[in-house]
Amino acid sequence: MSGNFNTIDDFDIEDKTVLVRIDVNSPVDPGSGIILDDTRLKLHAQTIKELAKKGARVVILAHQSRPGKKDFTTLSQHADALSDILNLRVKYVDSIFSTSAKKAIKDLKAHEILLLENVRFFSEETLSRSPEEQSKTILVRELSPLIDYYVNDAFAAAHRSQASLVGFTVNTPSAAGRVMEEELTVIQNALDNVEHPCVFLLGGMKPDDSIDVMENVLSNGTADSILTTGIVANIVLWAAGVDIGQVNRDFIASRGYEDMVAKSKDLIDRFGDKVKYPLDIAIDRDGERVDIDFEEIPNESIFDIGVKTIAYYANEIRDAKYIFANGPAGVFEDPKFAMGTEDLINAMANSNGFSLIGGGHIAAATAGLGLEDQMSHLSSGGGACISMLAGKKLAAVEALKNSKK
Repeated sequence: MSGNFNTIDDFDIEDKTVLVRIDVNSPVDPGSGIILDDTRLKLHAQTIKELAKKGARVVILAHQSRPGKKDFTTLSQHADALSDILNLRVKYVDSIFSTSAKKAIKDLKAHEILLLENVRFFSEETLSRSPEEQSKTILVRELSPLIDYYVNDAFAAAHRSQASLVGFTVNTPSAAGRVMEEELTVIQNALDNVEHPCVFLLGGMKPDDSIDVMENVLSNGTADSILTTGIVANIVLWAAGVDIGQVNRDFIASRGYEDMVAKSKDLIDRFGDKVKYPLDIAIDRDGERVDIDFEEIPNESIFDIGVKTIAYYANEIRDAKYIFANGPAGVFEDPKFAMGTEDLINAMANSNGFSLIGGGHIAAATAGLGLEDQMSHLSSGGGACISMLAGKKLAAVEALKNSKK
């Protein structure tokens, strides 16, 4: 066992039916419906190929988007893409636990691979409940008798307590797949063996998660400084008494994050200048980028950190021995406001310190710059990674630890 949970190495899977949960949720072109990025498919290929090579009958559960979204679709093309990546045929059935799906599972031979339909077509999958409750869902009751082992490789969804992620662990011997194992090992080792100075670069559009991280790593002494960007920085600026303009205050309130201002003020009061905020910001004026000092922010939307802040933060990053980054610095999809995100990623790539990119949009931006290989670790799961950094337990990992041997 590794980290108090089983891995693939703990089970003899030859000629056994193994249900493996992966996360291949991928960006899809809204017009054609074609997958635009197969990164996650390639990540999980290692686990799938190893299971098949060792003689398992491999049954895959995965999801694509969620109900109501334009990219909520079947997994037919995911099966084709996996077949190409693995250079092995991946069979596909357009249901999850129908008679035809169960027959397809029973008909599998050793070394063969079957992908079931988008598990979120099953309405109970989106409910968050305890493993014991999830073990009683139709999904788990119907598929459990057909499998010998359950392998969870979906680190990107590990913070969710959904049926396909925690339900099978109650009554089926369960293990972490190679992606899950590597992510948990690398991130936990990094947190357990931090060298100083240690810098956290926190931005993006989910400030509640980032501020939880901020509180955790400042309270336990992990972080020497927090560099804030994105909406996180706007909240911290507001908390520090800076006039960020009514339009930006309204935007924060409209997203339900106004209560984060008081929490940020408490962190500033407790930890002082360890909590850094931008010296300047960037706005759009007549279609052009304009950088403005933080004392003079107009009542206009903030789209990026400014050039003074970029230089200041980059210097902090270059001097750090450990750098953790989550969330882009601004609206990096717009070339005018990509500077903050791209320059700070470049600073991390050129640093001699340990660098961990926490998944999500900043991971996509890093890959877009071709700098993923210059980072110590590029996480596949934004939500799961930031939950770990915030000191929270991951529901799917706890389920694996408590699994039947």
